[in-house]
Amino acid sequence: MSNLVVTIPANPPDRLDKALALAVPEDASLSRSRLARLIAEGAVSGPGGVVRDGKARVAAGQDYHIAIPQAQPVETRPESIPLAIAHEDDDLIVIDKPAGMVVHPAPGSPNGTLVNALLAHCGDTLSGIGGERRPGIVHRIDKDTSGLLVVAKSDRAHHGLAAQFEAHTAQRRYLALAHGVIDGADPRLRGTPGISFEDGAVLKITSRLTRHATDRQRQAVYFDKGRHAVTRARMLESFGKPPSAMLVECRLETGRTHQIRVHMAHAGLGLIGDPVYGGARRASVRSLGAAAAAASAFPRQALHAAHLGFDHPVTGRALSFDSPIPDDMQGLLDILRAI
Repeated sequence: MSNLVVTIPANPPDRLDKALALAVPEDASLSRSRLARLIAEGAVSGPGGVVRDGKARVAAGQDYHIAIPQAQPVETRPESIPLAIAHEDDDLIVIDKPAGMVVHPAPGSPNGTLVNALLAHCGDTLSGIGGERRPGIVHRIDKDTSGLLVVAKSDRAHHGLAAQFEAHTAQRRYLALAHGVIDGADPRLRGTPGISFEDGAVLKITSRLTRHATDRQRQAVYFDKGRHAVTRARMLESFGKPPSAMLVECRLETGRTHQIRVHMAHAGLGLIGDPVYGGARRASVRSLGAAAAAASAFPRQALHAAHLGFDHPVTGRALSFDSPIPDDMQGLLDILRAI
Protein backbone atom coordinates (compact mmCIF):
# COMPACT_ATOMS: atom_id res chain seq x y z
CA MET A 1 0.00 0.00 0.00
CA SER A 2 1.35 3.44 -0.91
CA ASN A 3 -0.06 6.83 -0.03
CA LEU A 4 -0.26 9.87 -2.26
CA VAL A 5 -1.14 13.38 -1.11
CA VAL A 6 -2.75 15.61 -3.73
CA THR A 7 -3.51 19.31 -3.34
CA ILE A 8 -6.48 20.65 -5.27
CA PRO A 9 -5.27 23.42 -7.63
CA ALA A 10 -6.81 26.82 -8.22
CA ASN A 11 -10.04 26.92 -10.21
CA PRO A 12 -10.63 23.18 -9.95
CA PRO A 13 -13.40 21.21 -11.66
CA ASP A 14 -16.58 21.09 -9.60
CA ARG A 15 -16.32 17.42 -8.54
CA LEU A 16 -13.72 15.36 -6.74
CA ASP A 17 -12.94 12.69 -9.36
CA LYS A 18 -12.33 15.28 -12.07
CA ALA A 19 -10.28 17.51 -9.76
CA LEU A 20 -8.07 14.63 -8.64
CA ALA A 21 -7.56 13.45 -12.22
CA LEU A 22 -6.31 16.95 -13.03
CA ALA A 23 -4.11 17.27 -9.94
CA VAL A 24 -2.39 13.88 -9.57
CA PRO A 25 1.20 13.77 -10.85
CA GLU A 26 1.58 12.24 -14.30
CA ASP A 27 3.98 9.57 -13.05
CA ALA A 28 1.29 8.31 -10.65
CA SER A 29 -0.51 6.92 -13.72
CA LEU A 30 -3.96 7.23 -12.15
CA SER A 31 -6.71 7.61 -14.71
CA ARG A 32 -10.03 9.17 -13.83
CA SER A 33 -11.74 5.77 -13.97
CA ARG A 34 -9.13 4.30 -11.61
CA LEU A 35 -9.57 7.25 -9.26
CA ALA A 36 -13.34 6.78 -9.34
CA ARG A 37 -12.88 3.15 -8.24
CA LEU A 38 -10.51 4.15 -5.45
CA ILE A 39 -13.00 6.76 -4.22
CA ALA A 40 -15.83 4.20 -4.22
CA GLU A 41 -13.63 1.76 -2.31
CA GLY A 42 -12.98 4.31 0.45
CA ALA A 43 -9.32 4.81 -0.44
CA VAL A 44 -9.56 8.61 -0.65
CA SER A 45 -9.81 10.92 2.35
CA GLY A 46 -10.03 14.69 2.55
CA PRO A 47 -10.53 17.43 5.16
CA GLY A 48 -13.70 15.75 6.44
CA GLY A 49 -12.44 12.18 6.40
CA VAL A 50 -13.07 9.37 3.91
CA VAL A 51 -14.93 10.43 0.75
CA ARG A 52 -16.83 7.83 -1.25
CA ASP A 53 -18.66 10.12 -3.67
CA GLY A 54 -16.77 11.08 -6.81
CA LYS A 55 -19.19 13.96 -7.34
CA ALA A 56 -18.33 15.54 -3.97
CA ARG A 57 -17.54 19.26 -4.07
CA VAL A 58 -13.94 20.36 -3.68
CA ALA A 59 -12.13 23.63 -3.05
CA ALA A 60 -8.72 24.91 -4.08
CA GLY A 61 -5.97 24.23 -1.55
CA GLN A 62 -7.61 21.16 0.01
CA ASP A 63 -5.38 18.12 0.55
CA TYR A 64 -6.62 14.64 -0.32
CA HIS A 65 -4.87 11.42 0.66
CA ILE A 66 -5.10 8.51 -1.77
CA ALA A 67 -4.26 5.01 -0.52
CA ILE A 68 -3.08 3.05 -3.55
CA PRO A 69 -3.18 -0.74 -3.05
CA GLN A 70 -0.24 -2.89 -4.04
CA ALA A 71 -0.76 -4.38 -7.49
CA GLN A 72 -2.06 -7.93 -7.24
CA PRO A 73 -1.37 -10.78 -9.64
CA VAL A 74 -4.31 -11.69 -11.84
CA GLU A 75 -5.82 -15.16 -11.73
CA THR A 76 -5.07 -15.76 -15.41
CA ARG A 77 -2.14 -18.15 -15.45
CA PRO A 78 1.09 -17.58 -17.37
CA GLU A 79 1.57 -20.01 -20.24
CA SER A 80 4.76 -20.57 -22.18
CA ILE A 81 3.47 -19.90 -25.69
CA PRO A 82 5.84 -18.80 -28.48
CA LEU A 83 5.37 -15.18 -29.54
CA ALA A 84 6.45 -13.32 -32.69
CA ILE A 85 7.79 -10.08 -31.21
CA ALA A 86 8.23 -7.11 -33.52
CA HIS A 87 9.45 -4.76 -30.77
CA GLU A 88 9.84 -4.72 -27.00
CA ASP A 89 11.09 -2.23 -24.42
CA ASP A 90 10.44 -1.45 -20.77
CA ASP A 91 7.03 0.08 -21.47
CA LEU A 92 5.44 -1.83 -24.34
CA ILE A 93 5.60 -4.83 -26.62
CA VAL A 94 4.45 -5.18 -30.24
CA ILE A 95 3.24 -8.66 -31.19
CA ASP A 96 2.62 -10.19 -34.62
CA LYS A 97 -0.34 -12.36 -33.63
CA PRO A 98 -1.10 -15.55 -35.55
CA ALA A 99 -4.62 -16.34 -36.70
CA GLY A 100 -6.40 -18.58 -34.22
CA MET A 101 -5.07 -16.92 -31.05
CA VAL A 102 -7.56 -15.11 -28.80
CA VAL A 103 -6.20 -11.86 -27.35
CA HIS A 104 -7.87 -11.89 -23.92
CA PRO A 105 -9.26 -14.76 -21.81
CA ALA A 106 -13.03 -15.16 -21.97
CA PRO A 107 -15.50 -17.82 -20.78
CA GLY A 108 -15.10 -19.76 -24.02
CA SER A 109 -11.33 -19.25 -24.19
CA PRO A 110 -9.90 -19.33 -20.65
CA ASN A 111 -6.36 -20.19 -21.69
CA GLY A 112 -4.00 -20.27 -24.64
CA THR A 113 -4.56 -16.55 -25.17
CA LEU A 114 -2.14 -13.74 -25.90
CA VAL A 115 -2.53 -12.49 -22.33
CA ASN A 116 -1.54 -15.92 -20.96
CA ALA A 117 1.53 -15.86 -23.20
CA LEU A 118 2.47 -12.30 -22.20
CA LEU A 119 2.21 -13.06 -18.49
CA ALA A 120 4.80 -15.78 -18.99
CA HIS A 121 7.01 -13.77 -21.33
CA CYS A 122 7.01 -10.48 -19.43
CA GLY A 123 6.94 -11.85 -15.89
CA ASP A 124 8.00 -9.31 -13.29
CA THR A 125 8.52 -6.56 -15.89
CA LEU A 126 4.75 -5.92 -15.86
CA SER A 127 3.64 -3.10 -13.56
CA GLY A 128 0.30 -2.79 -11.82
CA ILE A 129 -1.99 -1.64 -14.61
CA GLY A 130 -5.32 -0.71 -13.05
CA GLY A 131 -4.26 -2.28 -9.75
CA GLU A 132 -3.45 -5.68 -11.25
CA ARG A 133 -0.17 -7.03 -12.52
CA ARG A 134 -1.19 -7.65 -16.12
CA PRO A 135 -0.50 -6.54 -19.69
CA GLY A 136 -2.46 -3.49 -20.82
CA ILE A 137 -4.62 -4.34 -23.80
CA VAL A 138 -5.42 -1.05 -25.57
CA HIS A 139 -6.79 -2.55 -28.80
CA ARG A 140 -7.64 -6.02 -30.03
CA ILE A 141 -7.84 -7.99 -33.23
CA ASP A 142 -10.24 -10.89 -33.70
CA LYS A 143 -9.20 -14.46 -32.97
CA ASP A 144 -9.02 -15.40 -36.66
CA THR A 145 -7.44 -12.14 -37.79
CA SER A 146 -3.66 -12.13 -37.92
CA GLY A 147 -1.19 -9.32 -37.50
CA LEU A 148 0.18 -6.52 -35.37
CA LEU A 149 -0.99 -5.15 -32.05
CA VAL A 150 0.72 -3.21 -29.30
CA VAL A 151 0.36 -4.05 -25.59
CA ALA A 152 1.38 -1.84 -22.66
CA LYS A 153 3.70 -3.19 -19.98
CA SER A 154 3.46 -0.15 -17.69
CA ASP A 155 0.76 2.17 -16.44
CA ARG A 156 2.28 5.20 -18.13
CA ALA A 157 2.40 3.40 -21.46
CA HIS A 158 -1.15 2.13 -21.02
CA HIS A 159 -2.56 5.63 -20.52
CA GLY A 160 -0.50 7.10 -23.36
CA LEU A 161 -1.41 4.41 -25.86
CA ALA A 162 -5.08 4.41 -24.87
CA ALA A 163 -5.19 8.17 -25.46
CA GLN A 164 -3.78 7.76 -28.97
CA PHE A 165 -6.26 5.05 -29.90
CA GLU A 166 -9.12 7.08 -28.45
CA ALA A 167 -8.01 10.12 -30.45
CA HIS A 168 -7.65 7.95 -33.59
CA THR A 169 -4.03 9.07 -34.12
CA ALA A 170 -2.60 5.53 -34.21
CA GLN A 171 -2.17 4.27 -37.77
CA ARG A 172 -3.68 0.88 -38.63
CA ARG A 173 -3.76 -0.64 -42.09
CA TYR A 174 -5.11 -4.08 -42.93
CA LEU A 175 -4.85 -6.29 -45.98
CA ALA A 176 -7.90 -8.34 -46.91
CA LEU A 177 -9.14 -10.62 -49.66
CA ALA A 178 -12.76 -9.81 -50.41
CA HIS A 179 -15.62 -10.73 -52.70
CA GLY A 180 -16.48 -8.15 -55.36
CA VAL A 181 -14.49 -5.11 -56.48
CA ILE A 182 -14.45 -1.40 -55.69
CA ASP A 183 -15.79 0.50 -58.67
CA GLY A 184 -16.64 4.18 -58.32
CA ALA A 185 -19.07 3.90 -61.24
CA ASP A 186 -21.04 1.08 -59.62
CA PRO A 187 -24.56 2.48 -58.98
CA ARG A 188 -25.20 -0.14 -56.32
CA LEU A 189 -22.20 1.02 -54.31
CA ARG A 190 -23.02 4.69 -54.77
CA GLY A 191 -26.60 4.03 -53.70
CA THR A 192 -25.67 2.21 -50.49
CA PRO A 193 -26.19 4.34 -47.35
CA GLY A 194 -22.97 5.45 -45.71
CA ILE A 195 -20.87 4.93 -48.88
CA SER A 196 -18.84 7.70 -50.49
CA PHE A 197 -15.69 7.97 -52.58
CA GLU A 198 -12.51 9.97 -51.98
CA ASP A 199 -9.59 10.85 -54.24
CA GLY A 200 -7.56 7.87 -55.37
CA ALA A 201 -10.61 5.59 -55.78
CA VAL A 202 -10.83 5.21 -52.01
CA LEU A 203 -14.12 3.83 -50.75
CA LYS A 204 -15.22 5.47 -47.48
CA ILE A 205 -17.78 3.74 -45.27
CA THR A 206 -19.30 5.82 -42.48
CA SER A 207 -21.94 4.55 -40.07
CA ARG A 208 -22.67 3.69 -36.49
CA LEU A 209 -22.02 0.19 -35.18
CA THR A 210 -23.65 -1.69 -32.32
CA ARG A 211 -24.87 -5.19 -31.53
CA HIS A 212 -27.26 -6.79 -33.96
CA ALA A 213 -30.88 -6.54 -32.82
CA THR A 214 -31.44 -10.32 -32.77
CA ASP A 215 -27.97 -11.91 -32.88
CA ARG A 216 -25.96 -10.61 -29.95
CA GLN A 217 -22.75 -12.21 -31.22
CA ARG A 218 -22.75 -9.96 -34.29
CA GLN A 219 -22.29 -6.26 -34.90
CA ALA A 220 -24.55 -4.38 -37.29
CA VAL A 221 -24.59 -1.11 -39.24
CA TYR A 222 -27.01 1.56 -38.00
CA PHE A 223 -27.32 5.28 -38.59
CA ASP A 224 -29.44 6.26 -35.59
CA LYS A 225 -27.68 4.44 -32.73
CA GLY A 226 -24.36 2.88 -31.81
CA ARG A 227 -20.78 4.15 -32.01
CA HIS A 228 -19.41 6.25 -34.85
CA ALA A 229 -17.23 4.21 -37.22
CA VAL A 230 -15.24 5.07 -40.36
CA THR A 231 -13.39 2.64 -42.64
CA ARG A 232 -11.52 3.46 -45.85
CA ALA A 233 -10.80 0.79 -48.44
CA ARG A 234 -8.59 0.89 -51.55
CA MET A 235 -8.46 -1.93 -54.07
CA LEU A 236 -4.91 -3.10 -54.81
CA GLU A 237 -5.63 -5.95 -57.24
CA SER A 238 -8.70 -7.56 -58.77
CA PHE A 239 -9.20 -11.17 -59.85
CA GLY A 240 -11.50 -12.97 -62.28
CA LYS A 241 -13.02 -12.14 -65.67
CA PRO A 242 -15.16 -10.21 -65.04
CA PRO A 243 -13.44 -9.28 -61.75
CA SER A 244 -15.26 -10.73 -58.73
CA ALA A 245 -12.63 -10.72 -55.97
CA MET A 246 -9.92 -8.35 -54.83
CA LEU A 247 -6.95 -7.68 -52.61
CA VAL A 248 -7.87 -4.57 -50.64
CA GLU A 249 -6.16 -2.28 -48.16
CA CYS A 250 -8.41 -1.11 -45.32
CA ARG A 251 -7.56 1.79 -43.04
CA LEU A 252 -9.29 2.34 -39.73
CA GLU A 253 -10.17 5.83 -38.60
CA THR A 254 -12.01 4.34 -35.64
CA GLY A 255 -11.59 0.90 -34.09
CA ARG A 256 -14.90 -0.81 -33.32
CA THR A 257 -15.58 -4.50 -32.82
CA HIS A 258 -15.53 -6.35 -36.17
CA GLN A 259 -15.48 -2.94 -37.90
CA ILE A 260 -13.79 -3.90 -41.19
CA ARG A 261 -15.76 -7.12 -41.51
CA VAL A 262 -19.11 -5.42 -40.87
CA HIS A 263 -18.42 -2.40 -43.06
CA MET A 264 -17.16 -4.44 -46.01
CA ALA A 265 -20.20 -6.71 -45.81
CA HIS A 266 -22.45 -3.63 -45.68
CA ALA A 267 -20.86 -2.51 -48.95
CA GLY A 268 -21.53 -5.94 -50.48
CA LEU A 269 -17.80 -6.70 -50.36
CA GLY A 270 -17.69 -9.36 -47.64
CA LEU A 271 -14.32 -10.85 -46.76
CA ILE A 272 -13.40 -14.24 -48.18
CA GLY A 273 -13.67 -16.91 -45.49
CA ASP A 274 -15.64 -14.77 -43.04
CA PRO A 275 -18.11 -17.21 -41.44
CA VAL A 276 -20.20 -14.47 -39.83
CA TYR A 277 -20.37 -11.59 -42.30
CA GLY A 278 -18.75 -12.83 -45.52
CA GLY A 279 -21.85 -14.36 -47.06
CA ALA A 280 -23.96 -11.21 -47.04
CA ARG A 281 -24.51 -9.96 -50.60
CA ARG A 282 -21.58 -12.06 -51.74
CA ALA A 283 -20.48 -11.40 -55.30
CA SER A 284 -20.49 -14.34 -57.69
CA VAL A 285 -17.27 -16.35 -57.69
CA ARG A 286 -17.98 -18.17 -60.95
CA SER A 287 -15.50 -15.98 -62.80
CA LEU A 288 -12.74 -17.18 -60.47
CA GLY A 289 -12.70 -20.58 -62.15
CA ALA A 290 -10.48 -23.06 -60.33
CA ALA A 291 -9.74 -20.47 -57.64
CA ALA A 292 -13.41 -20.44 -56.60
CA ALA A 293 -13.00 -23.68 -54.63
CA ALA A 294 -9.94 -22.35 -52.80
CA ALA A 295 -11.76 -19.12 -51.94
CA SER A 296 -14.85 -21.00 -50.72
CA ALA A 297 -12.72 -23.34 -48.58
CA PHE A 298 -10.58 -20.63 -46.96
CA PRO A 299 -10.96 -21.40 -43.22
CA ARG A 300 -10.98 -17.90 -41.70
CA GLN A 301 -11.69 -14.30 -42.59
CA ALA A 302 -8.89 -13.29 -44.94
CA LEU A 303 -7.84 -10.28 -42.89
CA HIS A 304 -4.36 -9.29 -41.72
CA ALA A 305 -3.25 -6.31 -39.60
CA ALA A 306 -0.29 -5.40 -41.80
CA HIS A 307 0.79 -1.98 -40.50
CA LEU A 308 0.80 -0.31 -37.08
CA GLY A 309 2.16 3.12 -36.28
CA PHE A 310 2.04 5.26 -33.13
CA ASP A 311 4.13 7.59 -30.99
CA HIS A 312 5.96 5.92 -28.14
CA PRO A 313 3.89 6.97 -25.10
CA VAL A 314 6.99 7.61 -22.96
CA THR A 315 9.79 8.73 -25.31
CA GLY A 316 7.54 10.36 -27.93
CA ARG A 317 9.49 8.66 -30.74
CA ALA A 318 7.42 7.73 -33.80
CA LEU A 319 7.27 3.96 -34.21
CA SER A 320 6.15 2.09 -37.31
CA PHE A 321 5.83 -1.65 -37.93
CA ASP A 322 4.90 -3.80 -40.92
CA SER A 323 3.97 -7.46 -41.03
CA PRO A 324 4.15 -9.53 -44.24
CA ILE A 325 0.99 -11.24 -45.41
CA PRO A 326 0.75 -14.66 -43.68
CA ASP A 327 1.32 -17.92 -45.53
CA ASP A 328 -2.34 -18.97 -45.75
CA MET A 329 -3.46 -15.67 -47.28
CA GLN A 330 -0.39 -15.62 -49.54
CA GLY A 331 -1.28 -19.09 -50.79
CA LEU A 332 -4.81 -18.01 -51.69
CA LEU A 333 -3.47 -14.82 -53.25
CA ASP A 334 -1.11 -16.86 -55.45
CA ILE A 335 -4.04 -19.00 -56.64
CA LEU A 336 -6.12 -15.92 -57.42
CA ARG A 337 -3.23 -14.30 -59.30
CA ALA A 338 -2.85 -17.45 -61.41
CA ILE A 339 -6.36 -17.16 -62.88
